[in-house]
Amino acid sequence: MVLKNITTTLLISLLSLLACQGQSKTKKMNNETSKSNPLICDIETGMCEPTDGSTETSMQSNTQSTAKSVKLIYYTDPICSSCWGIEPQLRRLKLEYGQHLDILYRMGGLLPDWSYNGGGISKPSDVASHWDEVSVHYDMPIDGDIWLEDPLDSSYPPSIAFKAAQMQNNDKAMVFLREIREMVFLKKKNIAKWEHLELAAKKVGLDVNQLKTDFDGKARALFEEDLKLGRELGVRGFPTVFFLDNAGNQEIVYGSRPYAFYEMAILKLDPTITKSEYSKNWETLFSTYPSLTAREFSELSGTPRKESENILNGLADNGTLEKLATKNGAIWRIIEQSNND
Repeated sequence: MVLKNITTTLLISLLSLLACQGQSKTKKMNNETSKSNPLICDIETGMCEPTDGSTETSMQSNTQSTAKSVKLIYYTDPICSSCWGIEPQLRRLKLEYGQHLDILYRMGGLLPDWSYNGGGISKPSDVASHWDEVSVHYDMPIDGDIWLEDPLDSSYPPSIAFKAAQMQNNDKAMVFLREIREMVFLKKKNIAKWEHLELAAKKVGLDVNQLKTDFDGKARALFEEDLKLGRELGVRGFPTVFFLDNAGNQEIVYGSRPYAFYEMAILKLDPTITKSEYSKNWETLFSTYPSLTAREFSELSGTPRKESENILNGLADNGTLEKLATKNGAIWRIIEQSNND
């Protein structure tokens, strides 16, 4: 037990130093690129930045206490490529620490519209090559050709649709968010259009009529509340993950980081927390997350990346899994089973 505590303390100390260095570099980058286009995510820091924002962050009284040990507030956006890049880490975090976490998803409003010109980006087609580039960096399949074939004019509609889904059922809302992300990143579907949001809602079992009513009504106000809280908290880019304990102590992880950074934030707030052991065989993983990329399967199963892809391809070849290939990677889905996230 003493050895375990010493090891945990050393891990936290080392990663704290690395995190501070990374955040310092991020702040410098933010000052230098404050006018950059939000769709151009910095690969080095793993941040997709909105058009403005403060660098001062304080949770103050904006959160409520929770029965669980740590509250996690995740500021994201449906079309944030860096947020797609941390799906493997977040999915693992839920498996290992989910019983200790109260996870809240907030929408940040990455792309209001195209009424600006920044960061060398003046039109949607300029984003295409960038998405192809970050796909390679994060080892997550992203097809940038959507910005050439059917570009989005805003990320607000899918964000509002997510808030409408949350009004119905939070668990289904998580599945809905994953579904529309797969639509935009892999299937090149313009999720700013209602027809695609409606299709995703049907697939995950939401009441589509109610979703449309809330989308046109109360969900817009909830989205505005997310934006307002984000400004108050100083959210300056996505992903931004706040970790908060019941005493009001907080840790923040900016941008796309290795798994250990998110784990460290939890352990700093509550060193007594222990991770849950979970089955790493493919059947169990796909019963929890019915669609997985090779990078996700590698993260969750502990399988080397190349071997993970070989395993998934083998399961697709024998008809157990369905494979959707893109020019920048693939995703595998369990056949004849509904989504669950």
